[in-house]
Amino acid sequence: MFYGEKRLSIEARHSREIPSTLDRMQAPNLPKGRKVVVSELGETPLEAIDRHLTIEEMDPPDPKDLSPRDVIVSVRRAQVGWVDLLMTSGQYQHLPKPPYVPGLEYAGVVVWVGEEAEKEGRLVPGEEVLVDGLLAGPRSLGSYQKWGGFASYAVAPCEAVIRVPGMLSLDAACNLLGNYETAYHALVARGRVKAGETVLVHGASGATGLAAVEIAKLLGAKVIATGRSDEKLAKVKARGADHVVNIGEKEGGIASLREKVKGLTDGRGVDVVYDGVGGDISVESLRCVTFGARFLLVGWASTPFVAKGKGGRGAPNVNVLPTNLILMKSVDVLGCPTAIATAMDPSIRAPRLAQVLAWAEDGKIEPTVSHTFPLDDVKAAMHAKWNGEVTGGCVLVIG
Repeated sequence: MFYGEKRLSIEARHSREIPSTLDRMQAPNLPKGRKVVVSELGETPLEAIDRHLTIEEMDPPDPKDLSPRDVIVSVRRAQVGWVDLLMTSGQYQHLPKPPYVPGLEYAGVVVWVGEEAEKEGRLVPGEEVLVDGLLAGPRSLGSYQKWGGFASYAVAPCEAVIRVPGMLSLDAACNLLGNYETAYHALVARGRVKAGETVLVHGASGATGLAAVEIAKLLGAKVIATGRSDEKLAKVKARGADHVVNIGEKEGGIASLREKVKGLTDGRGVDVVYDGVGGDISVESLRCVTFGARFLLVGWASTPFVAKGKGGRGAPNVNVLPTNLILMKSVDVLGCPTAIATAMDPSIRAPRLAQVLAWAEDGKIEPTVSHTFPLDDVKAAMHAKWNGEVTGGCVLVIG
């Protein structure tokens, strides 16, 4: 998976000559940059992207305006995620306040470290880092919401700034935490997946879907992965899935799912369903489970308009599950809202984050990135993600 040249480059990344304290404390002479701005929420993400999204000039952050625990990051790569899309129409649970800069997760280079952060000695200018999207950026809950990753510069508290682990590229690093923490929370904290069990992963070629495949395999489970493209499913198989199932219309559609899954499990069914898709596939999945299975609700990518547009809240198009199947098969239906659960109980975060970073450091997980776009093509990047063209991650190249 990894090669010697990459190992040497990553070791060099973390062994630069450390600047003097004076150098670290001085305000950097940074050039002007650019940022993506969503001026108002759309009725749908596509409306917001096409009508209300622009690229503007950006002044670099002034250290005089920052906290002594702050860090300025020169952003190099930002993930273009599904949540980034839903936020532009206010159809995600975290409602941004326009005008805002999107970009939940990003990676780049430290260019300034505040006095208190500098004293900890953990971060230095020149260090390649990723930024924790739960503590900074549009999905965070405090004053750092305004510093989205679709920009030349961002500011984050030092506790949100993490050295890029192991041999990950910046492309991979900006796709790490949200995707793998989501999969971990669903499969481990909620799903209690054990070695020897069989997990059915829907949307397996997506960012969190591929993460779920990798983590389920690390837990010792057998994985059956679904999708609608043979090309994408081949990539999923290469990432560790034991079996892949095409549920495209030419292959019998969703109606063929039960027969295919039962055939792969000798008629028994699966122990766990990881469902980030929702809609019709959720209903059919309940016919694929064994008695006492766990059904993990991770998202609803196939029905993005569950909530009202323009941040209207409510759920006029709510998804529905058949209670008769849930009852007769004694299924545990478990909601897995990673960000909300963490906000409600922050204590669940530390072991999850430590494990994900350890796996990345050891080379046991590595985000897949199929598409990269320059900042000028941000609309094309967001359309590609919306249209399902991406396998794994989509990255916006900032600098």
